[in-house]
Amino acid sequence: MKVTAIIPDEIIRDVQKFTEGKNITDSLIRALNDWLYTKRIEFLNKEVSKNPVRFKEGFTAEGIRKLNKRI
Repeated sequence: MKVTAIIPDEIIRDVQKFTEGKNITDSLIRALNDWLYTKRIEFLNKEVSKNPVRFKEGFTAEGIRKLNKRI
């Protein structure tokens, strides 16, 4: 998607410096991907804290190892 955006030169320089992209487009894509990755992790952390993973009663790592060896 083509986008026209007015972004201060200082921000573009910093993004290019930290992402080490080949050009402005590559740098912006890398920066946005990194930002999205962080936001997705934050979202998942909030969801897991609302509804934490709970193991069934009697669950043990040893029991899972035995199940995995049945293959």
